[in-house]
Amino acid sequence: MQDQVRTPRWLYAVLAGGLVLVVIPFVWMLVSSIKPEAEVRAVPPTWLPQTVTADNYDTLFTKLDFPTYFLNSVIVALAITVGNVVFCSMLGYALAKLEFPGKRVLFVLVLGTLMVPGVVTFVPLFVLTTNLGLTNTLPGMILPFLAGPFGVFLIRQYVLGLPDELIQAARVDGAGELTIFARVIMPLCGPALATLGVLTFLTSWNNFLWPLVVATSEDKYTLPVALALYAVGQNATQYGLLLAGSVVVVVPVLLVFLLLQRYVVQGIAMTGIK
Repeated sequence: MQDQVRTPRWLYAVLAGGLVLVVIPFVWMLVSSIKPEAEVRAVPPTWLPQTVTADNYDTLFTKLDFPTYFLNSVIVALAITVGNVVFCSMLGYALAKLEFPGKRVLFVLVLGTLMVPGVVTFVPLFVLTTNLGLTNTLPGMILPFLAGPFGVFLIRQYVLGLPDELIQAARVDGAGELTIFARVIMPLCGPALATLGVLTFLTSWNNFLWPLVVATSEDKYTLPVALALYAVGQNATQYGLLLAGSVVVVVPVLLVFLLLQRYVVQGIAMTGIK
């Protein structure tokens, strides 16, 4: 038997150092969120709080309309995630397994939109949303992002690896394209769909600029917008409140990723994305 290749110890040290660098900001955010404001601003800073307080979280949950902001963020993020999973899967399946005129041109256009920065389309998108009367509404935050080119590309690359015999066998049994898509393709795309869902949810949950522009009243604010407007004041920034809100914003994303991380890694590996 051949000797197993051993991973050098220095590689573990490098990876451990990288892990520490990634984790430190999150630990600092969590620890500082339970400090008084004066201690957060102290120079030089201290790691462990001398006085533990929950005032920042109390302000966040009681003095601000936290349930409304949280619910808005959940609705927007979930709707955009579901929309991308459904519509990107449909187009990705069509580009991978169906033959129709203009297929290659359409795929080139999808790839082309990946190269266009979002800032370029921001103003035209806002003008279109305003003309449709969708400003200061949750649909105005959701509809422009229900399908993205990255999701189409991701699903297409995954579906290309599925055997054509499964689709042909379903057609022989009399199944239509929608039935094939729903009962054959979608169940086999679990890892790719999980990857797309996590990445889309992460982007939508943390989106700040578009909800800031579209939402004009407090009852339509999402969490990132509310935190920016209330914690970052004109005279002084309330860092403790901002860090406590950041903890609340990060926790749902971490939970989603931890629950689906196995599928995310498998989906990225099988689609060949580097």
